[in-house]
Amino acid sequence: MTLDMWVQAGLAAVGAVGGAVAARSARRTKRQENRDDFTEIKKALNERIDDLKDDLAGQQEQINGQGAAISWLVVDRRGLFAYIRNAGLEPPAPRPIPERARPYLEHIDV
Repeated sequence: MTLDMWVQAGLAAVGAVGGAVAARSARRTKRQENRDDFTEIKKALNERIDDLKDDLAGQQEQINGQGAAISWLVVDRRGLFAYIRNAGLEPPAPRPIPERARPYLEHIDV
């Protein structure tokens, strides 16, 4: 073999090794993959938290509406009972409050 052939073979070997090193360094490490997995999981959890906040806001609005309806009913019932008593009549006896509703009506004079 001549010197030129040896030089070309050496350069080819260096090029092959360099290519292998470049390919290896371009590959993602396990740590990078785990970090990206964590980022995706975190993003999905943040989206779910935002959805839950929206659901909670809707439920809070519904609860506020239900509270307003109950308050209106209580005031209307008191007004009706007052009207009946002013007419010289006796209003009907109230029905018993269900156990399930009792904790929510303890502060209301019904």
